[in-house]
Amino acid sequence: MKQKFEIAVFQGDGIGPEIMGPTLDILQKLAQKSEGYGLHFHDAPAGAAHYRETGESLPAGSLEIARKADAILLSAMGLPDVRYADGTEISPQIDLRKILVLFAGVRPVTVRKDQRSPLNMPAGKEIDFVLLRESTEGLFHTQGRGEVSATEARETLLITRDISEKLFRFAFALARTRKENGRGRGRVTCVDKANVFRAFAFFRQIFDEEAKKHPDLSADHAYVDATALWMVQKPWEFDVLVTENMFGDILSDLGAGLMGGLGLAPSADIGLEHALFQPCHGSAPDIAGQGVANPLAMILSAAMMLDWLGIKHDNRALVDDGARLRIAVETVVAEQRALTRDLGGTAGTIAAAAAVQEALSL
Repeated sequence: MKQKFEIAVFQGDGIGPEIMGPTLDILQKLAQKSEGYGLHFHDAPAGAAHYRETGESLPAGSLEIARKADAILLSAMGLPDVRYADGTEISPQIDLRKILVLFAGVRPVTVRKDQRSPLNMPAGKEIDFVLLRESTEGLFHTQGRGEVSATEARETLLITRDISEKLFRFAFALARTRKENGRGRGRVTCVDKANVFRAFAFFRQIFDEEAKKHPDLSADHAYVDATALWMVQKPWEFDVLVTENMFGDILSDLGAGLMGGLGLAPSADIGLEHALFQPCHGSAPDIAGQGVANPLAMILSAAMMLDWLGIKHDNRALVDDGARLRIAVETVVAEQRALTRDLGGTAGTIAAAAAVQEALSL
């Protein structure tokens, strides 16, 4: 009997609905062909356009849909000309991270052999690492609540033991899974600035405490500035990197640059009970409605959702389809089939998604 899963769908702003549509089409076709699972999608209105129309960025009804869902699929959110009264952007995705305690921001960075990259990659090298960004506190702690006067402004960075312990347990579990699957060496690197800030020395202390519980895995440290350098010089050396919210925000965009752009950068924000999956890029309102947006980061985020659901519910069919979908996208990119213009091609949104379906034989 098929396991049925309820998915909350946030269509997003700008190009959001354009890349969500073909992603849902692929998911529906995979589910229809599977004997192991079914997917039911529930639209949840939210975002900058919704705020402009109604005065609400994340309605209570949409939050309830997200709470009840087995997983949340969220497209690009925000519009540069729609902001709160204090000048900050409309960002329901950040609100959801905090409300649902989605502490583990998962940002995979993958460049396969023969895939084009801004880097001059040595022959035979591949990049396959995961950046884990704590997603509920850090320098984002006082988002929308910072203190501003005529002469100074202050934001507060928060690191708590509770969230840090959860994050590090997740990091070592991920490293073990990657090692078992042949995708990593079982290495976790704590990225911080412990030589300057007491908060990061505290962060590192908690990391070291967790590392001692995993003698079969390796653990080390790196300062965030050095990590930015090494991500350009030798990114193939990394396995799992774990860091604070703002550092992770910045480094994840650098990781996207290694892959060729944000159009190939998926993400997940995962907690103990809930998980949200979305592309790392913005809503690109300048190209909205033209049919030229790159859907691949959205599709890769959907692949991460299938994998997470499969692991959480011990459903092999979901895990297998998640892997099939990820590999299909990687194949399309490596073989330069139907690439959108941000990746140097000329294909539109629908053609790029169709190439993925062809690779999946749907």
